[in-house]
This record gives sequence, C-alpha cells and structure tokens, in this order.
Amino acid sequence: MTAPKPSLPHDSALLHVTGTARYIDDEAEPADLLHLAFGQSTETHAAITGIDLSVVRASPGVVAVFTAADIPGHNDVSPVAHDDRLLADGEVLYRGQPIFLVAATSRDAARRAARLGRIDYAPRPALLTIADARAADSWIEPTQRMARGDAAAAHRRSGGFAMGGQDHFYLEGQVALARPGEDGQVHIASSTQHPSEVQHLVADLLGVSSADVTVEVRRMGGAFGGKETQAAPFAAAAALVAAKTGRPAKFRCDRDDDMVLTGKRHDFQIDYDVGFDDAGHILGLILRLASRCGATVDLSPAINDRAMFHADNSYWLPAVEILSERLKTHTVSATAFRGFGGPQGMLAIERVIDVVAAALGRDPLDVRTANLYGPGRDVTPYGMTVADNIAPALVARLRRDSDYDARRAAVRAFNDRHQVLKKGIALAPVKFGISFTTTHLNQAGALVHVYADGSIQLNHGGTEMGQGLYIKVAQVVADVFAVPAGVVRITATRTDKVPNTSATAASSGADLNGMAAFEAARTIRDRLAGVAASIGGCEPEAVCFTPAGVVAGAETIPFATLCRKAHLARVSLSSTGFYATPDIAYDRAAHSGRPFYYFAYGAACAEVVVDTLTGEHRVLAVDILHDVGRSLNPAIDLGQIEGGFVQGQGWLTTEELVFADDGRLLTHSPATYKIPTAADRSQRLSIALWDGENVEPTIHRSKAVGEPPFMLAQCVLSALGEAIAATAPDRRAFPPLDAPATPEAILRAIAAHRA
Repeated sequence: MTAPKPSLPHDSALLHVTGTARYIDDEAEPADLLHLAFGQSTETHAAITGIDLSVVRASPGVVAVFTAADIPGHNDVSPVAHDDRLLADGEVLYRGQPIFLVAATSRDAARRAARLGRIDYAPRPALLTIADARAADSWIEPTQRMARGDAAAAHRRSGGFAMGGQDHFYLEGQVALARPGEDGQVHIASSTQHPSEVQHLVADLLGVSSADVTVEVRRMGGAFGGKETQAAPFAAAAALVAAKTGRPAKFRCDRDDDMVLTGKRHDFQIDYDVGFDDAGHILGLILRLASRCGATVDLSPAINDRAMFHADNSYWLPAVEILSERLKTHTVSATAFRGFGGPQGMLAIERVIDVVAAALGRDPLDVRTANLYGPGRDVTPYGMTVADNIAPALVARLRRDSDYDARRAAVRAFNDRHQVLKKGIALAPVKFGISFTTTHLNQAGALVHVYADGSIQLNHGGTEMGQGLYIKVAQVVADVFAVPAGVVRITATRTDKVPNTSATAASSGADLNGMAAFEAARTIRDRLAGVAASIGGCEPEAVCFTPAGVVAGAETIPFATLCRKAHLARVSLSSTGFYATPDIAYDRAAHSGRPFYYFAYGAACAEVVVDTLTGEHRVLAVDILHDVGRSLNPAIDLGQIEGGFVQGQGWLTTEELVFADDGRLLTHSPATYKIPTAADRSQRLSIALWDGENVEPTIHRSKAVGEPPFMLAQCVLSALGEAIAATAPDRRAFPPLDAPATPEAILRAIAAHRA
C-alpha cells in the first residue's frame, strides 16, 4: 500500500490571501488595448431583417464594430455540432445572443455603445420550457433508451418532480486577453478549462492553423464546468479583434451579461413508475428524464448520457427502462456543470427510494440499504460490473458514526412535540463513475524539465481553477525524485508546450495529468539513475532516490550534484510524458459497455429543520464519509468535499433560475440569484475520508474528488422531504417537493402533502 501523502498547502494559497495571485484582469494593460462588448439580441427567437450600427460606430471611444460578415473563417464556437455562432448571422435563438462586437478604448465605452445598435426583427414562436418543446417535438437528438428485464411487482407508485438548473457563479467572470503576434500569430490568455479547444476554435474562426494560435491559462477564479465550452466565445472575440486591428484586445464580461450569455446546469423533469416488494426491493422501474438543453447542442448529449449512467446511483435495478429526452428550447444552451448530468440522474433514483419507503412506512435508509449493489447483483443497467463495491460498508460505517438511528428517533420525538417546526434526517450514498464517457478524451500529456542546479519545471495539460490540481501533480513529480515539492516550479498551461489536451473536467484532472507527469519524471529519473550508477559502481536498478540524496552503492549524491554531473555527461534532463486511461470502451448506440475506469463512493447524513409557516429551513448538521482512495493531498481533498457539498446544497435549496414569459433571464445578478453563503453552511459539518485505496492502478492508487462530493448534498433534499412529511405523518406518501427547495417550494409541498 502506498504511504499517505502529506497535506501541503495549495500552491497559490499564500498568493491568494495576500492578493498577489495574478489573474488575467490583473495583467498590466498596454496603452493601445481595446476593450470589448457584445451587442445582444432583445428578441428570444426571430429572424434578423436589418442591422444599423451607425450610431454604435459614432459612439465615443469606439474603434471598430464587427458582425458575422467580418469573420474570415468559420463563424463557429461550438464544441461538437457546429451550431453555436460567435455572432448571429440571420437568426437569433435566445434572448441575449450576441449579434455584433464592439471594440473601444475603455470597457465602459464598449458596453455603452453595444446598447445602441438598431436591429430589425421578424419574431418567431419561442419554446421556453420542457413542456413547450415536448409539445412542439423539438429535440437536439432522438430520445435515448437504456433498459433490461421486464418485472411485475406487488406494489406500484408513479409520480414526478422537477429540478432546476444552476448558474456557475465563478468568482472570476469570463475573461480573455488576445495579443497579436508576427505573421498572423496570436497569443490568448483565457480563463478556460479547455485551452486546446479554444485554440482550435479560434484558429478555425480566423482561418489559420492551430500552430498559429497559443492559448495560456495560469489560473482561473473558479469554473465548475462553466469555462469548458463557455470560454470560447470571449477568447474568439478577443482574437478576432486582435487579428483585425493589430492591437491587443481584452474581453472582461460584466456579471449580468455573463449570466445572460453563458449556459447553466440542465434543468430536468423526472417521471417515474416503480414496482417494489414488501421489503422495499425495487423490482421494476420506468424512469423518464427530460432535460431543457437550450438553443444549441453544446455538450448536452454527453451530459444526458451521464444522467442515464447515474440513474442507478448505488442501487441494483433488476428490471429498468431509462428514457432520456433532450429538448431544444429558445433559451441559452445548457452546458457542463460539476457532476455533468450525474446529479440529476442520482436525484431521480433517490426520490424513487424515498417514495417507496414512504409507501411502506419504512425507514428510507433501510430501503436504501436493501437495494444496494451486492454479490450476484452487481451489474449496472449499461452492463458494467461494479467490481469495487464499498458502498454497503461505507454506508454502514456512516450510519454508526453519525449515530443515525438515535438521531432519527430524536427527530420523531421532536416532531411529536412541535407543530410549527418540523425536523427531518436522511442518509444517502453516492457512486460516481470516473472517466470521460467520450473515450478518446481520456488522455493527457506532460512536460518535465530538470535543470542542472536540481530545480524542476513542470507543465501539463490540466488547468488550475482553485481545485488544487497543480499542487497535486507537483507532489507526484517531487515524489519521483524524492525532493520537496517546493523544488518543483509549476508553470502555466500552454498549448505550445503540451498539445491536443482534453478539458480539465470529468473529475479526471489528477488521474490523467498526474500519471502523464509521473511518466515524464520517471523517464528522467531512469536517466539520472544511469549516471548515479556509473558514479557508485552499481547497477542502475540498485540506485535509490531518497530525501537525503541519491544512493548509489557506497555513494550518497545530493540531487543537485547529480543533475550537474548528468548535464556534464550530456544526458538529457527533459522529457514528455503521456497517459491514456486503459480498459474503457462504450457502445453509445447500444448504451452498453464500460464507460468508467472506476467508481468513487461517498455517503452523507443531513439533519434539517423547517418552519412550516414561512417555508424557511436550516441545515443543522451534516456528517460525510467520502472515498478518495489513497489521497494525494488530504487537505485539498477535504476542501473539495466541503465545497462540493455546499455547492450541491445551493443547487437543491436556494439557487433558482427564473425566466420571464418573453425569455428574459430575471435572475442575472447576486441581487436576484442566491448562492449559498457561510450562514447556509450547517452548524456542524463533519468530514472523514474512507481508509481505502483504489483497486485500479491510478496515480498512487488515488481517486477523483472534483465532482462526486457535489452529489452528497442530495440527502438535504430527502431530509427536507422527511420534515415536510411530518406535517401529515399518517399519510404514506412522500411530499411532492421540487428542487430547489425554496421557501415557496416548501410551502407548496406542505400544502399538497396535507391536502
């Protein structure tokens, strides 16, 4: 078993707290810098019949104005389907869609001018909701089906509920800075999770080769999936202006515009029909997952596929049919968000479990435990065997450690004594598949340099958005040479250092880039071992790298000394590394295969109290037990778990996206969109790491930690449902509670449950 890794601080922690970490907007601005703003559509769905930008061009400070006709290459900033336009070219598909681009001498001048364009429209019918799109047969692709078996059952329940979307609300908004180079080249500093995609899209838009475009990312101030595809339009706009004017151009998007222009988490409508026995075992389930995908395809096929993959969560479903509807609407396209569809699929099956438990009058945790995967019942609906099933043991331990049974009895007693305040408690598991479900994306590259003074420089294709990827990979490289992590200089991700990278997404950043960096460092270590062996008079295999130095025979050579000797011996101290995830394959047409390399597990217990007069609630206590394998950095992982849980809690309780009947987003600023604050964090929050390691040979037997903790918060919604159910305890029904569980939603659920 690999020894536990130390909890080193985030590589930028000191810079963050002292205000010296540099983001794109902190860079010194050249005197000739141009600032950009989009002119946006004021219609939701319409043909563009005329454009008059004369007043825009005459506005103070404006240097240039561009439309789709000014794009030299392809007017496309989409990841897959080639249906996302940088600038609308004849039709607008959602309110706020960019139509023209203003370049001015100041940001304020650009924003003021962008509101002066005169656009003539011929309005067309707009589809805004899942129901609208269903009625109009409007889809981004055909409904997908995943199924096995056909079981009858003694008991049946059917119903449905809705779950809303979610804005990413990263602290650093969308921003890009493009600088023109010589001979048509351009350098772009972009706040993006996917620098290679930005590089390729910009090259295609400008009509140049990818080799002419360099994209650089040192750090992002948060992303959560919102800068995987959504960063491309801002980078492309900056690059277009730089290429056309020969001047550097920066696009720093205003927060209100950012929220209008960029995609959100998919909102879903869930419908279920479930059959079960007296013990609560699910015998047959028909599950319909309908999502609002928005105006273009974006990443919706893969996101909805992952919702299907996680509609089992941790449970054996012997007979199941999962139908996934992907609906096209005239709203900004939904996109990647932490969990990538997994949370929506999991929330569906957790509601089914709660409904079954309520119908039988049983403890929901007992029903959950009865349905967990186990021996002889360990194959998912898509045909993958759950080989490392620690869920039963993990749930049992958290049940014990959280004192769940005694607390549930105390909650019941509290509810018997109180008429206005009602408590609820719930404990639920998480099983999250790790890998890109698009198989070719499961690859990564790295570049490691060791200098003659013993210092090390590291570069790889992963991007740092605050999650601690850089320090984790630096620790991996430091371990290879047995030197302190401080010896490793982390450098910005750049497409001219490591090409053709995948997005830092799917919770795979450390898995992929850590292993690629390990391979690069090991290559150099082997070369150094040969040099040390020649000094110590031993075989290279006998050389040992230790914190005290490199031991070769009777010699102990300081690492820096060995590096100097290797340079003098003309031994290369630079290497690339590459890694591709093994043993994964998936047939999308049949919805069958092994899309994931392994599963990450967790469980959480939440206790809540609801004011039945106002609908307000508080989360009183949370206990989490989470599986990160053999942690690369426990402190970083604990931070990810807490942050993921609170963000998931926000999605399910406070963060409500509201669109007007004319398609306008009404919740487009912190004044109207409520992310969780420190006050929403539970009064007591306990987090423990599962003491195990990955059965698959990942880097140091670790497991991913970016997305799985987000789903832990599903226990909060279940606990709120339990509290609402206590308002009419004799009813054997789970309340019809939608997410987010705002005070209004809770009051509606109370009224419906009592009716």
